[in-house]
Amino acid sequence: MTPDDSGIAVRARVRVSGGLSRSSPRPWRGAGWHPWLYLAPALVILGGLLLYPIYQLGLISVFRYTQAQVSGGEPTAFVGLGNYSDVFSDDQFWSVLLATVLFAAACVVSTLAVGCALAVLLTRVRALPRLVLMLAALGAWATPAVTGSTVWLFLFDPDFGPVDRLLGLGDHSWTYGRYSAFFLVLLEVVWCSFPFVMVTVYAGIRAVPSEVLEAAALDGASQWRIWRSVLAPMLRPILMIVTIQSVIWDFKVFTQIYVMTGGGGIAGQNLVLNVYAYQQAFASSEYGLGAAIGVVTLLVLLAVTLVYLRLLRRQGEEL
Repeated sequence: MTPDDSGIAVRARVRVSGGLSRSSPRPWRGAGWHPWLYLAPALVILGGLLLYPIYQLGLISVFRYTQAQVSGGEPTAFVGLGNYSDVFSDDQFWSVLLATVLFAAACVVSTLAVGCALAVLLTRVRALPRLVLMLAALGAWATPAVTGSTVWLFLFDPDFGPVDRLLGLGDHSWTYGRYSAFFLVLLEVVWCSFPFVMVTVYAGIRAVPSEVLEAAALDGASQWRIWRSVLAPMLRPILMIVTIQSVIWDFKVFTQIYVMTGGGGIAGQNLVLNVYAYQQAFASSEYGLGAAIGVVTLLVLLAVTLVYLRLLRRQGEEL
C-alpha cells in the first residue's frame, strides 16, 4: 500500500471513530481452557471424520496393496517408502503436478476476481436486480458438479452446442486441445465457485460502516481506489478465508476434469493429481500407489496453506 493509499484509509477511519472512546473492553481473563470444553464434542467428531481417513490413507501408502491383496490372493507386503519412490521417479507425476498447480492458480485468481467484482456490483444495484443476481448465483452454487459439467459440455458441444454457432467456429471441439479443454473446465469451476466468494465478500462489505466509504469518496478516491485502499485492507481476514478455501477446492478438482475431458483428456493431457491418483488406484488397481499420491496432494495443500498464513502474519495480520 502506498503512503497516499494509507492516508485515504486512515482519514476514512478517523472521521468515523474520532468521537469514540479509545478504551476497549478487556478480554475475560478467566476464560482459560473453558472454551475448549464447548469445542470438545465438535473436535472429537472432526477428528474421527478427518484424522482417521488420513491415517488409513497413510497406512495404505506404505504397503503393496493391489487387487491381489484386496481379493486375498496374496498377502499384504510392507514396502515402506517404495510407493513414494515410484511416484517421484515417474516423469508423468511431475508433469501432472505442474499442470495441477497452474490450473488451480488460474481457477483461484479467476474465482476471486469474478466473486469480488460481483460482490461490489451487488452494493451498487437496486434491490430487485440484486435479488435476481443472488438467486442466479446461488443456483449455480447449488448445482451438482456432474450436472454442471454436463451442461457446460452441451453448451460447447461441436455438433449441437450454441457457443460454436454464436462464435462462428463451426464444429470446433473444445475438449480436443489441451489448453482449450483446461479453459473449458476452468469456466465451469469458476461458474460453480464464485458464488461462495461473492456472498462472503458481499457480507463483509455490508459490515463496513457507510461513513468510511463516504469519507474516502469525499477525499476524491475512485471506486477502484476505494476497493484497493479501504475495502481490501478491511476485508483482508475474509479474503484470506475465501482464498484458502478456493486453493483447497480448486487443487482437488476431480469431477469437472473427469466428466468434461473423459477421464483426463486424450493421452492424459488434462490430468490433475486427483484424477491421476484415481487412475493409478482404480484403473490400474495400484491402491498403495494411489494412496501415496493422495498423501503427496495433502502435503502440498498443507504447505501452500502454511506459506500463505505465514505471509499474512509477516504483514501484521491477526490469524
